[in-house]
Amino acid sequence: MLGIAQLMVVLDTTVVNIALPSAQRSLGFDDGDRQWIVTAYALAFGSLLLLGGRLADLFGRKRLFLIGLIGFSIASAVGGAATSFGMLVTARAVQGMFGALLAPAALSLLSTTFTRPSERSKAFASMARSPAVAPPLACCSAAF
Repeated sequence: MLGIAQLMVVLDTTVVNIALPSAQRSLGFDDGDRQWIVTAYALAFGSLLLLGGRLADLFGRKRLFLIGLIGFSIASAVGGAATSFGMLVTARAVQGMFGALLAPAALSLLSTTFTRPSERSKAFASMARSPAVAPPLACCSAAF
């Protein structure tokens, strides 16, 4: 489950870059506005990442993981169903916000669940595979 959450965060970024031309045609925004689709997510995710980790420490890793997972999924669905440029940018920013809760909670759950060094190294190695698998999956899923 933790690896799938990491995969979702990485896969989403790749899928959006592939789907951007189609979204631009459907929603009718300019080439200059395309950057905001990616930037809205990156700004929210990057600026709230440390806060997400701290909130996971304060309110519980599992709780923040589930909140992040559900919020990320809902924001992703809203972004996919966006009917305007503003709605898409807002959904991407909200996705970044929930991703900033999801990612540090997943990593902290991983490190607290696997306490023996041999288990922990295998768990982190498995988690590290997610970014490597995401681009090929994104290409395949964007085709459908």
